[in-house]
This record gives sequence, C-alpha cells and structure tokens, in this order.
Amino acid sequence: MKVLDIKLRRDLLHMKGQVLAIGLVIACGVATLVMSLGVLTSLQTTLYDHYDRYRFADVFARLKRAPNSLSAHIADIPGVAHVQTRVVTDVTLDVPGLPEPAVGRLISLPPTGAPALNDLYLRSGRRPEPGRTGEVLANEAFAEAHNLRPGDSVSAIINGRFQRLTVVGVALSPEYVFQIREGDFVPDHRRFGVFWLDHDELAAAYNMEGAFNSVALKLSPGASEPDVLARLDRLIAPYGGLGSYGREDHLSHRFLSDELKQLRAIGLISPLIFYSVAAFLLNVVLSRLISTQREQIATLKAYGYTPAEIGGHYVKMVIVVVLLGVAIGCVAGVGLGRDLTGTYARFYRFPSTEFHLPPWAVAVAFLASAAAAVGGVLGAVRRATAMAPAEAMRPEAPATYRPLLAERLGLTRLWSASARMVLRHLERRPLRAALSVLGIALATSILVVSSFNKDSLDYLIEFQFFGAQREDLTVAFAEPASARTVHELENLPGVIRVEPFRSVPVRVRHGHRSRRIAVQGMPPRPQRQLARLIDVRGRETDVPPDGLLISGKLAEVLAVRPGDTVTAEVLEGERPVYDLRVVAVIDDVSGLNGYTTLRAANHIMREGDVISGAALSADRAEVGALHARLKQMPRVASVAVTAASMRSFEQTIAENIRKMRLFNLVFAAVIAFGVVYNTARISLSERSRELASLRVLGFTRREISSILLSELAALTLLAIPVGLAAGWGFSALICLMLDTETYRFPLVITPATYGYAAVVTVVAALASGLVVRRRLDRLDLVAVLKSRD
Repeated sequence: MKVLDIKLRRDLLHMKGQVLAIGLVIACGVATLVMSLGVLTSLQTTLYDHYDRYRFADVFARLKRAPNSLSAHIADIPGVAHVQTRVVTDVTLDVPGLPEPAVGRLISLPPTGAPALNDLYLRSGRRPEPGRTGEVLANEAFAEAHNLRPGDSVSAIINGRFQRLTVVGVALSPEYVFQIREGDFVPDHRRFGVFWLDHDELAAAYNMEGAFNSVALKLSPGASEPDVLARLDRLIAPYGGLGSYGREDHLSHRFLSDELKQLRAIGLISPLIFYSVAAFLLNVVLSRLISTQREQIATLKAYGYTPAEIGGHYVKMVIVVVLLGVAIGCVAGVGLGRDLTGTYARFYRFPSTEFHLPPWAVAVAFLASAAAAVGGVLGAVRRATAMAPAEAMRPEAPATYRPLLAERLGLTRLWSASARMVLRHLERRPLRAALSVLGIALATSILVVSSFNKDSLDYLIEFQFFGAQREDLTVAFAEPASARTVHELENLPGVIRVEPFRSVPVRVRHGHRSRRIAVQGMPPRPQRQLARLIDVRGRETDVPPDGLLISGKLAEVLAVRPGDTVTAEVLEGERPVYDLRVVAVIDDVSGLNGYTTLRAANHIMREGDVISGAALSADRAEVGALHARLKQMPRVASVAVTAASMRSFEQTIAENIRKMRLFNLVFAAVIAFGVVYNTARISLSERSRELASLRVLGFTRREISSILLSELAALTLLAIPVGLAAGWGFSALICLMLDTETYRFPLVITPATYGYAAVVTVVAALASGLVVRRRLDRLDLVAVLKSRD
C-alpha cells in the first residue's frame, strides 16, 4: 500500500464522525435524485408502452350526431392513418352503498374485434358479448372503489329509462390512465366511472343507429396535427362539433404530463440544495484538515512528492466520502422510489407499474455528487499544493486580536470575559463565521421547504372548499335547460338556495396561442353567495357585465393582460365567433378558466335564459332524500358533492404530499445535524490549544465548554433568520416550478412552520453540542499543548 493511501485511511478513521455526517448529506441528495429519476423513468416507460400497445389516439373530437359515412371523409384528411368512431354519453348511476348519485360514462365497443384505437386491457372477466343486453366492462378504479366484481351490477338512467348494467369484466384504457371528469377539481373514483358496452345496444338507446358522436384519430408519422385539427373541425362543424384537440390537451394525458413535470422539478431542486450543503461542508472540513497538516504537506514535498500527487491524495479523500454517500443514497432512493411508484399506481392506472432504476441514473448521481464535492474543495486543494515546503514547516501566524467595538466604547461591563472571548474569535475570522452561519442557514431552509407543502395544501383545501365552493352540491344537466328549471330544483327536498350557471365551451385565441376552455356564466355578486370568485389572497372578484374575467394561468398561456382582446370561438350551437375584451385577471389555483355573467353567456350562445346546471345548498337533515330524488331525474347528468370532493382531494394529493413531507423532514433533520455537528467539531479543532491553555490556567471544564458552546449558539442564532428567509426563497422557487395548467400551489408558510424549523435547528445544535462536549471532556492537555514551533 502506498504511503499516501495509508495516510488517507488514517485520516478517514480519525474523521469518521465528520465523514459519516457529510456522507449522509450527500446520501440525501443522491436518494432524492435516484428516487425522482427512477420514478420518472418508470412512469414514462410504462406510460408510452401502454399508449403504444393499446393504440392511444393522437386526436379526439366530440359532436352531437354525425352519420357513419362521415368517417370516410375524415379518413381522407392528409395525415390521418386510422379513424375510430363510437358513441359516448354520460349517465346518472345508482350504485349500491352510495347515497348520492354517481356519474357513469358509457363508451361503445365495436360489435366484433378490438377497437382500432384506445383498446382495452382486460384485468379480469370477459368482454361484453353482442346481443346480451346490459353487459358492461367497468374501469378498474371505479370497480375497486365499490368492490365490484364480474357478476355485480349497477343501475343507470339511459335516455330517461332505468336500466341494470351487469359488470362482466374489469378493464383499463389508455384514455383514462388518470380518471377525472371534465370540470372536476380532483378525481373521485367513487362517483365517476367509465363503462364499455356493445355499440349496437348503446346506439339504439340514444337513436344513434348508423351514427356516432365521438371520433378518435391516429396520425401518420410526420403529419401536421394543427392542419388535421383544422380540417377535422370543418368536417364536423355541421354536425354539432364541439372542437377537436390533440393528445396534449387530452385531460388524462395532461394531468400525467404535469405530474412528470413536477417530478422533474423535485429531481432538480432537492438534490441541488443537498449537494450545495455537502460541497460547503467538504470545503470547510478539508480546509481545516489542510491547515492542521501543513507540516505533513511540507514533509511530503521535501521527500519528492509532486503537487499533483498531494492534490490527488485529498481528492481521493473526497471521492471516498462521495462513494459512501452514493452507496447509502442509492439504497435509500430505491426504497423510496418503490414506495412512491406504488402510490402513483393507485392514481395512475396501468396494467403493471414497477420501479426500475436505470444504470445511467446511478452514474448521474455519482457524477453530480463528485462534481459538487470536488468543486467545493478545489480551492483548499489548490492552496495545499501551492505551499512551499519551507513556508509550510512554519506554524500559522497567530491571529491578531484587538478590542471589540463595544469595548472601545467602554461597554465591557455588558459581557463577561468568556463572552468577550467568543465575540473576539468570531470577529477575527469573519469569513469563516459567515460560512458557518451559511451552512446552518441552509439546513434551516430545508426544514422550511419540507413543511411548506402541508401549509399550502391546508390553505388550498380552505380556499377551494370553504372559500370558493361554499355550495353543498353542484348539479349539471345532460342538455342545457330552461331557467325555469331553477324553480324545480328549489322545490326538491332540503334545498335552501339555488344559483344557476351556464357553461360554454370555447376556444380562445390570442395571436398564435389558443386553448380550449369552458367559459362560466354566473349571476352577479348580489345574487351569488355559494360559488365565489376569490383569488389566492382571499379577495373576492365579481364577474364583469361584458368581456371576460380569466384565470392568471390562462392570461400567462395566451400572453394577454387586462384590456387586451381575445377571439372566442364557441364550440357548440351556432358556433359564433366573438372578439371579447379581457376585463380582469384572477389568480386562482386550478385549471384554465374564463368567467362572465349568466346574461352575457346566454348572449354569446345566441339563446334565451338557459342554464347548464346549478350550485345548491341543502339542509343536511334532508340530504338523503335530495340525493334519492336527483337519482331519478333523467335530465341530471351529474351531481358533484363538495364534501366528497374534499375527501377525495385529501386522499389523493394530500397522501402524496404527506409522504414527501415525511421524506423531506427526515433528510432535513439529517442535514441540520450534519451541518451543526461539523461546525462544532471544526470549532473544537481550531480552539483546542487555547481551551487547553485555559484549563491549565484554572478554568473548569464547564467554563471552557461554555466558551465553545456559546460560540455555536451565537452562530446558530445568527443563522436561523437567514435560513428562514432562504427557506421562503426555495419554497417560492418550488411553487414556480410546480406551476402547471392543472394545479397551482400557493406560496403559504405559516408561523408554525418557521417555528418548527427554528426549533429543530436548535435541537440539532444542542445534540451536536453534547457530542462535542464529551470530546472536550476527554481533551488530552499534554498532547494539545505540545509546541509545534
């Protein structure tokens, strides 16, 4: 074994506590990176394999009713490879054990063979057989939520008539990997299900023989999607076309894409923070080690070792620490990745979802860790190799002490002798003190980041379900209904208040940018108390009498500001086109939304007093009777129960956030202890000679401990406010990177979170201080006081 390798082993053993602490910090970053890259790769691979194997379409469109002969004209559009027409409709379900009505989406299957596009994976049972009335395939999420198995049944109102649907199988579809209904804030598997049944049976029930109302297209390689969409819109417009859209705007795919985007953000931000802390620690520790090994470096140079060999020796030390961190981090990352993949598998439905860690992810983790660590110690290594042997043989010049500013002002009585020692030591090395403060501050900031998600989630629940949606339930009709329907709703059991709305599907354009949205027509504020328009700061906004109020995210996507004009292409009815002025922008938390008055929405549609549904408040004592009546109303297409939506939200997003919070809390606590412990150990190494001198002069162990620990306390107290501010900044960055078209997380950090971060940092400082105090008690006075001159 080479001499430098023997020295390396001895140095690592001597610094084993510090090496382990730094290795754990690196392991936190590696675990985050491995988990994120592994889950991201696993989801992407599974997703696109599922899309490819079951032929997920590229273009989708809904319409009122078109003859089957139109499919031939659609197939003639340049770039179209396959066309799949079908019948799709939403119905009200009566599910055993569910008091409120559920919504079922019925999708027709071809009489023979598998669908050309959007094929099904059969999880259990069999496919419906032609001629056997009422046989359906149920999607897996809904079946699991109600424990439905082949042979079970549910009741549905199909075109005004009750019909029993018998489940003969459970299936998965690439269209509903993430099963959420248009307009819903969160998925609700108990109250929204997808069913597939024989085409002839569904077509006959809705007088759609020889016709279709939904079409999906597969495009040829190199086809122009915008050109296909424009041509398809022109073809289906005479048949009540509701506008075509590509895969990127498909609801399930958009949620998945946004989730993958958020995973990428987590995989970028968290490791960056952890690696920054590790680089800082390595720099401080190695700089101190080099300063204590000046004579050894000089001796090595005198014996002929080159600067490159000496520098390589210290780089090797860094690489060993990195390897330790990567090994621990990979094991932890794989475990966390498997757990997170299992969580995703409950919300994103694939035939199989397994965690796979690609080898390149381990390589990326190692290279990123090595780059951060080596980058953090290059300055210290350069100084070590630049010292001349004669200079290195001399001990460092003693520090210059001078009176503190307070002492020069005659305020020495304010502090004891021990306190003045602490303040003088910090003042004579301000850069080192600042770096120690920065390290502890970074640990504190991670504690803030680890908890702000919960604060945002709690605020989001309060905002959405107690501030914006104060109704008990929302009723949507299968077809727009007369405003007189409001009186029918008011006469239902337990109904206290009814607020109607009109939902208008439009495509809004500004320049080359466009999005498909639903413009919500609502009563003005005096008549509207349930569905409120409030921004993330809780300020209520009224709907403009003309023009549009749009969400901040839509304004960002379209690049518009208040006062600008957008083109609104209505996608149903007479399909009029209007130029509408953007009156105001509201910062909401989900979706791309537009709002106007109910009267203006009716004017846009060129219709009389028509509504799409209504928000209802109800007497809780009679809510059971109300749900029973709603199940029997054929014109009711869906009923959204606010309390159920809140529970679903908490069970989906909240579960993920709680897991990530626990994961971040553990890592943050490790980092906090690692930073504070290393700071304390370095301070002990630097001051061991003077502390031993004080012991010889008669100071007790308690007195010299108070000097060292007071310095640590001063650094911690200085670092906490800096860390809290940095935590706010990191949290703002995460909110920015998690900002998607589907969800926006508001930046909310409560005083409790700041208090928690401060308390954990203080506890880490106390624990580190106790460990260092034990070493101080065992200080060898003779060895420390030996002269090095």
